[in-house]
Amino acid sequence: MIHVNCNVCDGDDWRVRYPSTDDNSAPMKVDAFRCTSSGYGTHQQIVQCRNCGHVYANPRWQGDELLDAYVAVEDETYVLERAGRERTFTHHLLALEKYTGPGAGRPLLDVGAYIGVFVEVACSRDWQAVGVEPSIWASGVAQGKGLPVLQGTLDAEALNGRSFDVITMWDVIEHVDDPAAEVAKARELLNPGGIIAIHTMDVGSLTARLMGRRWPWLMDMHIHYFSQETMKRVLVDNGFEVLWSGVQGRFLSLGYLASRVSGLSRPLGRLTGGVVQGARLGERSVPVNFGDLFTVYARRPSER
Repeated sequence: MIHVNCNVCDGDDWRVRYPSTDDNSAPMKVDAFRCTSSGYGTHQQIVQCRNCGHVYANPRWQGDELLDAYVAVEDETYVLERAGRERTFTHHLLALEKYTGPGAGRPLLDVGAYIGVFVEVACSRDWQAVGVEPSIWASGVAQGKGLPVLQGTLDAEALNGRSFDVITMWDVIEHVDDPAAEVAKARELLNPGGIIAIHTMDVGSLTARLMGRRWPWLMDMHIHYFSQETMKRVLVDNGFEVLWSGVQGRFLSLGYLASRVSGLSRPLGRLTGGVVQGARLGERSVPVNFGDLFTVYARRPSER
């Protein structure tokens, strides 16, 4: 475990916002880094920067340990929720295209593509989409479906010399060791005038503030907890022009939603799951929006 400075302002003056609920003497559990992990409420110490307000895990695992966990992670449950994720990503892409225009064969990079659902959706809308994903298992699932998902990160050699009109990071920025560095790398891969889209949890939302330590997104796999303001600052500090930032929910199948409820309360989860199964509604996807997820679009300015 290492102590780190604030990733937004590099400050080292912080207060404890939520004490650790984890066993700090236990080894890292790779399963805690599955996208569908239900380890709600289990986390390292979470602090808030007194200078800029950014919220982050401190101390935490080293960067190479985090990357090793994501390279090794497997997550079959994610595959079962594919239909809901397709609806979510279609919704996200349609909203994004209001700023980017249609695909028309233009290049798009999806960072943290996992099993390639967004890449597949983007390709279906005429984007020349490619993904990059550290998990050997997840990138293998995508490649098995014939999807262009590279195993690796933004440092992958296969990206050298390439450039994109759009880069997306859906539920990624909160997991990485150095978000500011990832944003800077994305900027270098974007064509002038290109757009980045980042989607993450909003620690500044009313839901997060009301729930406090019971906010379910407080988890081991989440290293950084951005508000819309701190995310905008990272983008501006790395040479982007923010175009829009706002709340954006998702679609979940009722069966998957019941399994998430179980992670918060087993009795309630069993009750919810029983009702959903009894009514044979497990596959039906519904919109879910508690106001604590947001997306920001930003542009790399055109060269003058």
